[in-house]
Amino acid sequence: MSHHHHHHHSHAGHSHGDDDGHGHGHDHSDDIEPALQTLIWKQIDFESIRTLNESEPDQGAKIVEKTWPQRLDPEPMLESDADEQLLMFVPFTGILKLHSILIRSSTTSSAPKTLKLYLNRDDLDFSTAADLPPTQTLELSQTAEIQDVPVKRTSFGNTYSLSLFVEDNYGDEVTRIYWIGFKGVFMELSREPVEVLYEKAANPRDHTLVQGVGDMAANKGTRHGM
Repeated sequence: MSHHHHHHHSHAGHSHGDDDGHGHGHDHSDDIEPALQTLIWKQIDFESIRTLNESEPDQGAKIVEKTWPQRLDPEPMLESDADEQLLMFVPFTGILKLHSILIRSSTTSSAPKTLKLYLNRDDLDFSTAADLPPTQTLELSQTAEIQDVPVKRTSFGNTYSLSLFVEDNYGDEVTRIYWIGFKGVFMELSREPVEVLYEKAANPRDHTLVQGVGDMAANKGTRHGM
């Protein structure tokens, strides 16, 4: 595990030929966040992330919650449980034009290999994911470098949730992933969902808020009562 922080830029596994010429110069400016407007983090609905076949609850959400400066931290880590497959559902708080998936695994056989992406599907399990044609299939490298894997932008121009299906790895019984991130352009939430939220808030409990029974209760209700 000692080689996680070595930077072998020359073979960072980016020889996919499908990275549409955008280069991967990010290796040399590691501690400067990638153009901040392209890193999607605040707009992830962390509380609603679900991961199937994770060995510990909420591991999937925790590796997505890591910030850019934490992306090389060994913990928390997502590890699969019964076999090497993982299925993660990541919703966003609005509409996203997705440009690429960022992922960090390792040089070991536990590194994920085939990653299938499904757009705007919140109902997948392993059997439906196996039967359904993915929006796109990505081949991941066996590397401890940050992989910045471009997606077909035309397919992901209207992304409000993403399901990530790790179909296999490089031979280990379990898959381990240390960080997942997203690059793209966040579009403001359209007016309709905001109005729906306001209607939801107009319920019989409102008079308790007016009497000032406590903003904590109100905040809790809006955060967790969705």
